[in-house]
Amino acid sequence: MHLRLATPADLPAIIALERAPVAREFVGQWSEDRHRATLTGGDARYYVSKTEWGELQAYAILRGINEDSRAIELKRIVVAVPERGLGRCMLKELMRIAFQELGAHRFFLDVYDDNGRARHLYESLGFQYEGVMREAARRDGKWCNLRLMSILESEYR
Repeated sequence: MHLRLATPADLPAIIALERAPVAREFVGQWSEDRHRATLTGGDARYYVSKTEWGELQAYAILRGINEDSRAIELKRIVVAVPERGLGRCMLKELMRIAFQELGAHRFFLDVYDDNGRARHLYESLGFQYEGVMREAARRDGKWCNLRLMSILESEYR
């Protein structure tokens, strides 16, 4: 799996992928200004995967890369076509980056409680369920629960 760091030039494709019907149900909808501020803010990294023709097929956001706690958050992972293994490959590479390159002690995420496909993927790669963040996100005008999950450096090895 080849991931590269995103640049501001990637933002239109990132935003289009985020707004695609396949992603909209489980992914927050950020403005271009918010993405640009996060991308250029210094405490996050955007990674992209493109097809051989240069089309964006997936992206991810890691946050907290400068935290003293060495806790890095997988804020977002989005693939254009789910259920083809790209998300699994990408997540494995992001875990390697977090632990081996960025020196994470803890790699964590939150996931919509009703996103069974994503929860299954995270669990299959060693993420542990930590608890429910009640009504922590709004989707279609309704409050939704998020599950907090993490994997520790010692569990990754």
